[in-house]
Amino acid sequence: MPFAEILLTLLGLYLGLGLLFAFAFVLKGASVIDPSAQAGTIGFRLLIFPGAVALWPVLAKRWLKRSHPPAENNPHRRAARAH
Repeated sequence: MPFAEILLTLLGLYLGLGLLFAFAFVLKGASVIDPSAQAGTIGFRLLIFPGAVALWPVLAKRWLKRSHPPAENNPHRRAARAH
């Protein structure tokens, strides 16, 4: 039983930190790592909120580095650039 309690406590801590982070990220951070998010509506921000809660460590790292998402690089994109 102690293992389950520890696991649930850690999960609660992770989600609690995620909730705190997500509020700030949805308001400010999204537009820092993706400039096109500046024009995001309230609906857009509500849609990204659950993902920000779940993926907060990855998003926090990008926000701190102010890094943009990597450019898509696949055969279709390379062929389009060649023309």
